[in-house]
Amino acid sequence: MILGVIPARLNSTRFPKKVTYKLNDKSIVQHVYEQACKSKILNKVIVAVDSDETINSLESPEVAIMTSISHKSGTDRVAEVANKFDCEIIVNIQGDEPGIEPKIIDDLVSLFDDPNVEMASVASRELEPKDLSNPNVVKVDLTKNNFAKSFVRTDLLNSSKYYRHIGIYAFRKKTLDRFTKMKPSKNELSKSLEQLRALDNNIAIKLLICDFKYSSIDTIEDLKSYEK
Repeated sequence: MILGVIPARLNSTRFPKKVTYKLNDKSIVQHVYEQACKSKILNKVIVAVDSDETINSLESPEVAIMTSISHKSGTDRVAEVANKFDCEIIVNIQGDEPGIEPKIIDDLVSLFDDPNVEMASVASRELEPKDLSNPNVVKVDLTKNNFAKSFVRTDLLNSSKYYRHIGIYAFRKKTLDRFTKMKPSKNELSKSLEQLRALDNNIAIKLLICDFKYSSIDTIEDLKSYEK
């Protein structure tokens, strides 16, 4: 089984309750769920929640699974759900990406046709000059084979070599289990970038290159941009 999980924590730090905010008469997380369900590869899509309020913002409550309120990250929430299913590959689809394209999900999963790929994510060529100084826009530097070398927020040495990182991840089940059992690394804590834990522990991250234009909704201003 290839499982898609949308972690939807209610009280995010920068924009509390953002997943339940309405965007064209539907909650943000409902938009994400509908986009994920258009995937041709995912066998099942689950919204991993930590509150009844988030469940109530969904059109079909049965697509949600309640998870622990003590999780430190969305990845931990995804792992809890994944352990309830017999799945081989798990895709962590961010609950604040209402513009996520189904084809990107499918192309991301196709990277696992290579048996050496343990973890994968997405990088977009759509990186604007204003994004370079924006700490909410994560940038990624790649090897010639499209594996991640580093992830940064603002400390760019050579801005021309970076791509915009899209916050969607895919794991083999054993890799997800291994990752969530590791302690946060020093780089992860200092830069607030969970994916650095993988690199610091020699888990290679393969990147799908695309031209995805939309950003995640991190602030109320981002929501207004989506509304336009």
